[in-house]
Amino acid sequence: MLTTLLSLPTTLALDVNDEGRLLVLYDGTGTRQVNEVAPDGTWRALTDLDDTCRNARFVSGSRQVVVEHDTGGDERGQLSLLDLDEPLVLTPLVHDPAFKHGLVEVTADRVLFTTNRRNGTDFDLIAHDLATGDESVLYDGGGWPMTVDPSPDGKWAVLSLAGVQANSTQLLLVDATTRSVTELTPYDAQNDLKAVSWLPGSSGFVAASDADRDRMALRQYDVADGTWSDLLVDDEHDLAGWVCPDGEHLLVATIDDGLVPLALHRLEDAALVAPLDLPPLGCGARGMMMPDPIWSADGAFALITYHSPIEPPTVYRYTVATGEVVAMRRPGTPKVPAELEHPESHRVPSFDGEQVPVFVFRPTGPDLGSTVIHIHGGPEAAAMRTWYPVISGLAAAGHTVVVPNVRGSAAYGKRWYSLDDRELRLDSVKDLAAIHAWLPSIGCDPSRAALWGGSYGGYMVLAGLAFQPDLWAAGVDIVGIASLVTFLENTSDYRRATREREYGYLATDREFLESASPLSRVDDLRAPLLVIHGANDPRVPLSEAEQVTAALTKRGVPCKLLAYGDEGHGLAKLANKLDAYPQALAFLQEHVS
Repeated sequence: MLTTLLSLPTTLALDVNDEGRLLVLYDGTGTRQVNEVAPDGTWRALTDLDDTCRNARFVSGSRQVVVEHDTGGDERGQLSLLDLDEPLVLTPLVHDPAFKHGLVEVTADRVLFTTNRRNGTDFDLIAHDLATGDESVLYDGGGWPMTVDPSPDGKWAVLSLAGVQANSTQLLLVDATTRSVTELTPYDAQNDLKAVSWLPGSSGFVAASDADRDRMALRQYDVADGTWSDLLVDDEHDLAGWVCPDGEHLLVATIDDGLVPLALHRLEDAALVAPLDLPPLGCGARGMMMPDPIWSADGAFALITYHSPIEPPTVYRYTVATGEVVAMRRPGTPKVPAELEHPESHRVPSFDGEQVPVFVFRPTGPDLGSTVIHIHGGPEAAAMRTWYPVISGLAAAGHTVVVPNVRGSAAYGKRWYSLDDRELRLDSVKDLAAIHAWLPSIGCDPSRAALWGGSYGGYMVLAGLAFQPDLWAAGVDIVGIASLVTFLENTSDYRRATREREYGYLATDREFLESASPLSRVDDLRAPLLVIHGANDPRVPLSEAEQVTAALTKRGVPCKLLAYGDEGHGLAKLANKLDAYPQALAFLQEHVS
């Protein structure tokens, strides 16, 4: 079953041109490649690289495409030009393998991209002239613009930079002509902003913001008078919105305990027009790094990348006039196994009275009586009710899988995602102990419980095993952090600049960072451990995996490291997934089943 699930293809929407042609990322060949979907539903593969494509955009008014791609998962994106009327050969456009380039926007005459080539740490916003190759700097004021949203008329760009603490955002408004910068939110503001969406006339934009409240509301900014106003507020849920180019409508996402339904609203007063008829119990936006909805230029339809625990990421086309929602699947796409199930939602009381949201996937195969706690990365991300082939594979193998949103997770309010910051780091690990104590209430044997997680989730696996050695039977750590100190010392410069605000600063917080590191308690760690890591990981270096496995091997603790030379922060290539994850299931079969 696991091989079948891992092999099911996924599709992500990237762009649509004036002819109604779509650009999508499709991984049916084993890596994510750019495909074009014609209006008649015909698919055409545009790239066939050994490595993963990350993004692509049409050049307006032409048959050219700009593609962002990296090498071996190193995340150092390079930009190439593809002429669709010629043999499909990528021509270098912006290439410097030593640095990271991020595609922002492509028009008829220019490409906007971000790059850290100036000093390796800060990212500048650059305009590349397609006719001459000349480049002009639009912003070089420092920081890492996590997103850049140009206005429809090309005059403005909104930059979202990391703020003073985790999950805080500073918005800057850049004048593309004068390069003047207006601070829309202060650097030290303790609020987050996401999903900037410009009004058609470039007079302002809509953004999701939790300024002065616990949840993300939709707020509107007016460029002329520099004022913010509330557009749509829901005190119980986070919201996100995307303005329709027709100037009359707004697509609104409501994040509700891991679900993300979409609805069409009027832009003028945010009144509900109609919910979208997407499949139930899934996510139409804002889940697991999926693309946001993409409007056609005339606003007649939107492309939505939808997924759920029983459906891989799939592009749906939503037509405003009729309300019709149609899946844009590649012909011959295999069906998903019918036995997949949606999870249950629970709340777990923790050590201080807080309630930890968890999803429980019951075994769909013969019940082994074992439990796997699957912890998401981030930490300020969230486990959503989305496509997790590994989780479904664990359930099919007979495990009960518990997927928590421990404190520090997003999508449950500002207060919740702030409860693990800096000196509160180990409180999130205490949430794992609370989940362990709660397992008998859902019929699970706590003596046969294992931890599984990637990235920050990998840190949580190692921390659980090290700080709670009597609780856990085994662990699977994927690209996880063994030492917060060595992680910050050895991660990419641009990553360190943003991650210190979450974990603490090497210059001032080293003692705490050492005390909160699993490696500081590695002599207490005795549960068998499997570690999976990419050799080219620019976020969590391979040295994190090597040092923890070396320490356990020296003490005779069963452990194994699977390192992949052509991967980065996680496994992107199907061949490597089919090698690593069956070994991980066999490891659990041996130690907790």
